[in-house]
Amino acid sequence: MAKKKRTDVGPRRKGEFTYRGYNLEQLKGMSIAELCVLFPSKQRRKLTRGLTPEEEKFLSSLRTKGDRPIRTHLRDMIILPEMVGMEISIHNGKGFNQVEIQAEMIGHHLGEFALTRNRVSHGSAGIGATRSSKYIPLK
Repeated sequence: MAKKKRTDVGPRRKGEFTYRGYNLEQLKGMSIAELCVLFPSKQRRKLTRGLTPEEEKFLSSLRTKGDRPIRTHLRDMIILPEMVGMEISIHNGKGFNQVEIQAEMIGHHLGEFALTRNRVSHGSAGIGATRSSKYIPLK
């Protein structure tokens, strides 16, 4: 697989999304084999080996989606340009996190946007917890 070279690379304008020199319309027109050349090695390896039947079913349901977001457990699915602008509910182990796919997410995995661990904020020690807690003011 030879890497393509772009000769018409110009200055990047603010507000215009590009992924490795291609805008969103050009990316949507590419096949998966053409996209593989642009992706990093892990994503390229996964896509060259082919999509699983579950991933194929997920993509077909995205193409024929209704008005509600599609729910999925496929956290290792790579975000493709045809998914941009869609609402997807991604399972995080306990529930589903609703995520709107943006152009900047292309090439990442779905699981990166549905965190599996919650942030922990510990409170102060209560009365009788340890010897050091008697120095913490109670008010």
